[in-house]
Amino acid sequence: MPEVILLEDEPVLSQELGDFLEELGYGVARAGTIGDFDRLFDAQRHRLAIVDIGLPDGSGLELIRRLRQGGQQVGIVVFSARSTSPDRIAGLAGGADHYLGKGCDLDELAATLDALTRRLGLQSTLPVQPAGPLLPAEYEQPATWVLELGPRRLHVPDAGFVPLSQQDQVVLQCLMSQPGDSISRRQIVQALGADYLEYDQRRLDTQMRRLRRRVEAISGHELPIKTLRNSGYCFYLPASIKA
Repeated sequence: MPEVILLEDEPVLSQELGDFLEELGYGVARAGTIGDFDRLFDAQRHRLAIVDIGLPDGSGLELIRRLRQGGQQVGIVVFSARSTSPDRIAGLAGGADHYLGKGCDLDELAATLDALTRRLGLQSTLPVQPAGPLLPAEYEQPATWVLELGPRRLHVPDAGFVPLSQQDQVVLQCLMSQPGDSISRRQIVQALGADYLEYDQRRLDTQMRRLRRRVEAISGHELPIKTLRNSGYCFYLPASIKA
């Protein structure tokens, strides 16, 4: 995955966004000020940037203009509480590729980064392997989904491999270890190493939506996980797990 540099001065939000991006599989460099950004930014590594506007030492818009004037080809997403129409127009006119308000669903941010990744031709960094004769004979049963723990990837029947984040692997391991069975939210949250009573359930819903979208975007196949109302989730097709 391409690396993202995140410029956000609010510590709690910076942590939340950084964790979210890492769960998606991005490498993340966090900056709290424009000065931090200038010290951390590496044009060869950071192909995507998420930039707040109101910062302690200046305006994110001025930073974006400076990057564009310097010929930087980094994909830039403004993520700001300032989200009126004039704000958006100023941001896009100043060189941002996309402008999102901080009240948006994080899934929208993920989709925006996916779109930028495709437009900039960065998707080649995803280590997706082709299906067909190159696959080992043990994967020839088209109905079986295989979770590989070592390389941390999901084999989708007839569609190759999808690389996974650590958290996505933990969730899939919970579900695919008992295909056809109902796995409770509590079981999944505990497998993630969190306290169920303190865990924000919306995070799990967001992660599941993101995982479904990622698998479908890479493989073209729908992830066979059914949401069970007031219960949990079920992986409803044959599955196996390999170390």
